[in-house]
Amino acid sequence: MKDNDVMVCRCSDVSLKELRELIKEGYHTFEEIKRITRIGMGSCQGKTCGNIVLRELSMATGKNINELNMQSNRPPVVGVKLSLIAEEADRDEL
Repeated sequence: MKDNDVMVCRCSDVSLKELRELIKEGYHTFEEIKRITRIGMGSCQGKTCGNIVLRELSMATGKNINELNMQSNRPPVVGVKLSLIAEEADRDEL
């Protein structure tokens, strides 16, 4: 299987080839890669792709994976049903 066939981030449709090209271009933090590709911003919030990105950064930079920072998650980091939001809004109106 070729690198461009391997999907790192299914939410944002980013391949392993694209990720490796960005790292070669000099993007060496999760945040930089996230801002360019939206990797980690989909519905999984990086739960699927985050460790793969960190692994690739670690291999490319020679840094220990523990030295690299994962993305900053902003709420909600898990799905919230709209019905729950509506119920809360109704309760606030009382």
